[in-house]
Parts: sequence; C-alpha cells; structure tokens
Amino acid sequence: MSVPPPSGEGNRDAAEGAKRGSWLARLKPDWYLIFILAAAGLASVLPARGEAAFAFGWASKILIGIVFFLHGARLSREAVIRGLTHWRLHLTILAATFLLFPAITVGMAALPAWITPPEIAGGLVLLGCLPSTIQSSIAFVGIARGNVAAAVASASASNMIGVFLTPALASLLLHAEGAISPGSFWAIVLQLFAPFVAGQIARPWIGAFVQRHNKTLGLLDRGTIVLIVYVAFSGAVVAGVWNRLSALDLVRLLVLCCVLLAAVLAITAFAARALGFSKEDEIAIVFCGSKKSLASGAPIAAALLTPAAAGIAMIPLMIFHQIQLMACAAIAQRYARRADTAAESV
Repeated sequence: MSVPPPSGEGNRDAAEGAKRGSWLARLKPDWYLIFILAAAGLASVLPARGEAAFAFGWASKILIGIVFFLHGARLSREAVIRGLTHWRLHLTILAATFLLFPAITVGMAALPAWITPPEIAGGLVLLGCLPSTIQSSIAFVGIARGNVAAAVASASASNMIGVFLTPALASLLLHAEGAISPGSFWAIVLQLFAPFVAGQIARPWIGAFVQRHNKTLGLLDRGTIVLIVYVAFSGAVVAGVWNRLSALDLVRLLVLCCVLLAAVLAITAFAARALGFSKEDEIAIVFCGSKKSLASGAPIAAALLTPAAAGIAMIPLMIFHQIQLMACAAIAQRYARRADTAAESV
C-alpha cells in the first residue's frame, strides 16, 4: 500500500500544481483578440473597396443596430435601480469613466507630436469617452473579493448612460478638433441609442430568451466587432494609414496607453481610500473605473467617424483593451491574495 506524502509536501505539490495551472491559463490564447487582429491584418493586405466596401459598410450598420438592441434587452434595470442606494460609489466610478479619463486623454492629445502622433490623438480622445466594460469588470471584482453587487450595478449603469453620453462627449471633444461633422451625433442616436431603448422596452418579452441564448448571441456581438474592425481598417488602409503611422508611432501609443491605465488605477485607488470606502468598495471602484469597452467603442467609432478615421481611432482602443486585461488580471490576483491572508490571520 502506498504511503501518502506528508501534509507539508502535499500542500507544496498542490501549490506548485495551482501555479502551473495559473501559468497555463495565462498562456491560453485570447481568440477574440486574435480574430480582431486577423481582421486588421486581412484589411491591411486585402481591404474592401468600391461596391464590396459599400456592402460591408451597410452590413456592419445593420448588425450594430441589432447588437445594441440586444444590449438593451440584456441589461437589467432592476440591478441598476438596486445599486443606486450606494450612490457615492457609483458617482465615483462614473466620474472616473466620464470625467477623469476624458481629461487625461485630451491632455495627452495636446502633447507635442514627438510624444503623441497627431494621427492617433483623436483615437485617444474617443477612448477616454467610452463607457466601462461589463463582463470583465464584474469578473475581476469577483476574483479580487470585491463588492460584486456594486460592480454589476455600476457597470450596467455606465453602459446605459454611455450609450447617450459617450457620443455627446466624443462629438463635443472631437468636433473641437474638426474630426467629425455636427450631424454625426444625431446619426449615432438613431443607430445606437434608438435600438438600445427599443431593447429595454422589449426586455419584459424577450429578456428571458436573450439570457437563455446569451452564449450564442455573444458570438454575434463578437462577430460584429470583427466585421467593424475589418471595414474600418479597410477604409484606413485605402486612405494610407500605414504610410502615416510608423512602428515608432505604435511604440509611443503603447507607452501612452500604459501611462493612461497606470494613472487611472492609481487615482481611483487613492480616491477610494481618501473618501473612506471599504476595501470591497475600493476594488469595485478600481476595476469598474479603469476599464474601457471595446464592444461599445468599435460601433461608436464606426457610427461617429468616416471609415478611414474610425480605423485609426480603433488602434488606441485595441491596444488599451489588451493592456487593461493583462494588468487587471494581475492586480485582481494580488487583491485576492491579500484578502486570503487577512482571512487566515483572523
């Protein structure tokens, strides 16, 4: 009969196994991002032109309307209403999302050209105006042992408010730079806000169906984003984006996105502690206040800007999206270890 290993040795083996599993999880490819990058790569070598570009453009507009209709049908008004009782936390998160981010990105866009290439300045401003993510914000708050109920309410509220506020902010800030026309705001209201409201109205009848088929409908969401990226990058490539952006410009953009995320993470954590929030609420503020949604950003860029401008504007968003996932995964694990250590010491 085999003799079991001593408890210390068994614990050490279990810890090493968990560590290996953690590393394997980190090495697992993000297929969503791979398809997005593949769409950008395909557009770079085989961009849609002429009638094909026209057809793809209309297909993406129709799918964007369907996606925002489904967003409206998914989001629970009850969760948002329940969360309104914690108004200080939600105002802090909304201030980070719609005041702090735009202020920093507008400042970055105004930096000298050797720091911020003028071609990507508009994309940085648009990034700053976007709402928070829903799924990843809630997931990271849960991993970090934070206030998940508050994260659900705040992320949902951010997206509901962002459907209207993001186009308004982007129109104001980008119009000041001459990036868009005055009529673009009303176009985005019809293309995004109207379907979203329709989805909210239809939620009592179709909400259960949407929840049951959420995984399948999620593929429609992601497929639409991939198509939007292809259409936008096609327009940008036809307009000569890779003649205007160099490898050094992309390195500068990567550094700017890292600085932006680090600044927001630090400010939200400091603000949460200075305002006297609990550790669980601080976690919700840090993760919900530091995210920007690719799912909302790509359709808004496509509706608000010309294909050529939208393709360039999506580059900061795609880079920031990946950085925020990698950084927040590590930070969430660190919060979780602190919580576990505190629980063991009690």
